[in-house]
Amino acid sequence: MYRYYPSHPQQLAKPLHPVCWTSSSMELNRKLRALWVQHVYWTRLTVNSIVDRLGDEQATTARLLRNPTDFAAVLEPFYGRAIAARFAELLREHLVIAVELVKALQAGDSAAAADAQKRWYMNADNIADFLSRINPYWSKEEWKRMLDEHLRLLTSEVAARFAKNYEQNVALNDQIEPQAVEMADVMTNGIIRQFPSFFSI
Repeated sequence: MYRYYPSHPQQLAKPLHPVCWTSSSMELNRKLRALWVQHVYWTRLTVNSIVDRLGDEQATTARLLRNPTDFAAVLEPFYGRAIAARFAELLREHLVIAVELVKALQAGDSAAAADAQKRWYMNADNIADFLSRINPYWSKEEWKRMLDEHLRLLTSEVAARFAKNYEQNVALNDQIEPQAVEMADVMTNGIIRQFPSFFSI
């Protein structure tokens, strides 16, 4: 059974004041930034492989689907195996649905694409809710905003790829990467505030 924490809206409303991060804090941030950047990087490559019917689609998709496991390995020391595994499950679902959506669009199956997109946003809601329950410093509303923006940008990137509008496709990726880094920083701040004893050095 997962250990959930109650929300504290008043506490969450306070701005995060800059603090002097220790080396362990910076190492956590480095890991989480790398994982979120890898998340969007391998998503992009997988989309390109599917849309352009490249021979590396299977290998690239397999690498993409390793990302949730890598996240779980970073989260497990703080939250335990069960919670880390549940996050990995939700994130894997996010990625699998994304692949389904792109393949449905490629096949011209609008009904399947609409269904996948609906499930994609429901999954984002589930991730935001889950994160807000395991950490009192993570706001469901903030995670929902960030994840919805992530999906919006990725949807536009996919559309640009199908349209062969490569300049727009690249420009959208330039927005996707810093937005992923934002999610990494929010995740880092929440963990540091929830588990300060882990970051004394």
